[in-house]
Amino acid sequence: MFLSGTILNVVTVLIGTTVGVLVGVRMPERLRSSLTDGLGIFTTVIGISLALKLFTDPAVQPGDDLAVLGALLAGVLVGHLLRITERLDALGAWFQRRFSSAGRRSSIAEGFVTASLVFCVGPLTILGSIQNGLSGDIQLLAVKSLLDMVAAIAFAAALGVGVYLSALTVLIVQGGIATAAWLIGANLDQIFIIAIGSTGGLILVGTGLRLLDVKQVRVADFLPALLLAPIFVAIAGAIRRALPS
Repeated sequence: MFLSGTILNVVTVLIGTTVGVLVGVRMPERLRSSLTDGLGIFTTVIGISLALKLFTDPAVQPGDDLAVLGALLAGVLVGHLLRITERLDALGAWFQRRFSSAGRRSSIAEGFVTASLVFCVGPLTILGSIQNGLSGDIQLLAVKSLLDMVAAIAFAAALGVGVYLSALTVLIVQGGIATAAWLIGANLDQIFIIAIGSTGGLILVGTGLRLLDVKQVRVADFLPALLLAPIFVAIAGAIRRALPS
């Protein structure tokens, strides 16, 4: 089944969030803050490691790095024009008003947005969903599901019940990619996967900076870059082929 890996991932996120919420209630505020800092450091390191593949993978050709930079800048422009950050914040705020208990300040919006970005940005999301959609193989998404369950425990303990809502994002994003792969039945070129993963890594660095309170990067506005990265890399490749050797 082409959605089996996505369904598994949704279930593990829900389980991890439940454990995190139950544990988080008993955590002192200082420990929650330290936990968030740990998540920020881990997320930043993961983002950097993904971004560095753009400079280390043998499939990358000269000019691909500039193409990803162009996609990142164009993506944030598109995100700004579409007001993605404002719309996501508004959606999270609506959920916060809807489900928060009176007199208790919740971080539903932050938990929803942050967890959604971490769970849905990265090469395992793309590769795993494509693999599941094309062949029904859930191996990559099974690995990602275990990682996301551990992350969901930490996120929910630090940021609260808003992490539950990220399961819906996982269902839509991964399910959409798997469905597209199932319908199209074609493989993406390796360089396109690298471009998407590296762009996602850069976005994760911004997420890490937010968690560490270094800078409140409007990471959601960068999301269109994930779609633009393979297009810009393809254009760079066409330019290389057109130039005299």
